[in-house]
Amino acid sequence: MIIAIVDGYTDEPAGLGVPPYLGIYPRYAYGAIKKARRDAAVFYLTIDDLRATFDGERGIATKNKTPNFPKTREILQKADIIVYIGGLHTPGKYLSAVPSQVEEVARFLKPLPGIKILGGPAFMGSAHAGGTRISSRELTMAEAVFDHIVYGDLEAFLHDFLKNPHDADPFRFRTYEELRDYAVVGAEVVRQFPDYPDFVIAEIETQRGCPKAMGMGGCSFCTEPVRYGTVENRPVGDIVDEVEVLYRLGVRHFRVGRQSCIFSYMAKPNGRVPVPNPEAIEKLFAGIRSVAPEVKTLHVDNANPAVIANYPDESARIARALIKYGTPGNVVAFGLESADPKVAKLNNLNATAEETYEAVKLLNRIGGRRGYNGMPWLLPGINIIFGLPGETKKSYEMTFQFLKRLLDEGLMVRRINIRQVVVFPGTPLWRMRDKVKTEKHKKLIQHYRYKIRHEIDLPMLKRLVPVGTVLRDVRAEVFENGLTYGRQIGSYPLIVGIPKEIELNRFYNVLIVGHGFRSITGVPVPVNVNTETPKVLQHLPGIGKKNVVRILSKRPFKDENEFFRTVGEDKRKMLDGLITV
Repeated sequence: MIIAIVDGYTDEPAGLGVPPYLGIYPRYAYGAIKKARRDAAVFYLTIDDLRATFDGERGIATKNKTPNFPKTREILQKADIIVYIGGLHTPGKYLSAVPSQVEEVARFLKPLPGIKILGGPAFMGSAHAGGTRISSRELTMAEAVFDHIVYGDLEAFLHDFLKNPHDADPFRFRTYEELRDYAVVGAEVVRQFPDYPDFVIAEIETQRGCPKAMGMGGCSFCTEPVRYGTVENRPVGDIVDEVEVLYRLGVRHFRVGRQSCIFSYMAKPNGRVPVPNPEAIEKLFAGIRSVAPEVKTLHVDNANPAVIANYPDESARIARALIKYGTPGNVVAFGLESADPKVAKLNNLNATAEETYEAVKLLNRIGGRRGYNGMPWLLPGINIIFGLPGETKKSYEMTFQFLKRLLDEGLMVRRINIRQVVVFPGTPLWRMRDKVKTEKHKKLIQHYRYKIRHEIDLPMLKRLVPVGTVLRDVRAEVFENGLTYGRQIGSYPLIVGIPKEIELNRFYNVLIVGHGFRSITGVPVPVNVNTETPKVLQHLPGIGKKNVVRILSKRPFKDENEFFRTVGEDKRKMLDGLITV
């Protein structure tokens, strides 16, 4: 039996599976298939493989061509079962991989003969950036193309389907006991991932569901409590075992990110704000480091600022554990969404502005020092959603003033993520969809997005990574319009624009020389001042165009002393160790 898994990439409130991230769904699906049919030949393909194979053959340009996988068409033609995994619920900006939507993949898969199964969060539809509602056209198309649409857990359905197709229930959810084997066996699929082994970062699940779903429900817009209900914690030993297998396979980058709040892992339920459990979190991360001692990235994702603000002592212990066992550049995303208390109440949001402020202060105090890779150890990110029911012009100003307060008080936030609300069926927001403000407030949204980017993001970025900072292990990913774009591997890594073409898929140490609104400019170091282009030389701190002329007229320099005599001895302190001749 031949089974093809097509990864269309997933991005949802509590999980990411867009390269270089390898999400949970392909791994679990592979493990379930192998558990049910050990003799099955399972091939992992990405939507970029399909784009290159089908669109590429017709001369249509694709963002990521994969000419090294010529057997894509043959595999799909011979596959007895084709499993498509997708679902874009929290759209963002992507550097080198773009998630697919059902309409696109249906065009590729419709003519193929195998049994077609749709899994992941795609059954709820996909959010178009800037959109407000999910199109029913997408869901109708899915029903026309796929033989089975899985509304529960894909891995549970696949295992049951391969054992006995008549017993497979597309609405069934697996237990964590059931998942244990799927996760361990499924780790093997990482070998087929395009970024394997050096650049893959594995998303690791710790819990699912919403800690406040019982009795209160989740945030109005969120699909996590709709899909999974109340929170369920995955056992520490199972998580550690999965990491150990991935580590043995060569994976060195991990994000313990598949959860709504890492500070609520194994927490005690307590209404709106659960009581955190520092001992369980320390045990988890100590266990991970015991089986992955030379890990290069160990990050997390979401956290509820209300938990941190209401339990500062326990949260401080957790933050210190994340630093002790983790790696620098770590970010916890805070779901503030709106600083307007009326909007927060109407949409049942996680935290108040004051709680978020206290949580930001705590993480800055504990995690604000700079780590060995050039980034602070542990900082918050802030999620903002525009267009929620109840918003007025005053709401946008309140959110802006909240962010300005953080800036004015010298605090650091790794990134501010601004999205327009998307209405998904089944969420509380679906019942309030006529009150969504995205169209009515379109100009307000544009104005405040611009205002935040220019007046908050830019000075915040200069504080976060000042000129002269060296970011280590920046992977060069894409060359476009005369610039190479790269990132460190981790949670919400900064995009670095390098003003020259350099070899891709290599790690570089990069000197930060300038700032944009959401990205930075850097040059790989050390810079050879005898051979480097004037375009790059003028970016060096203290050099500028006038010194570039002097450099060009005097080179080649026989040593660094001669170079500094040319540009001025005062530049030595800024450039010491960053240049070579």
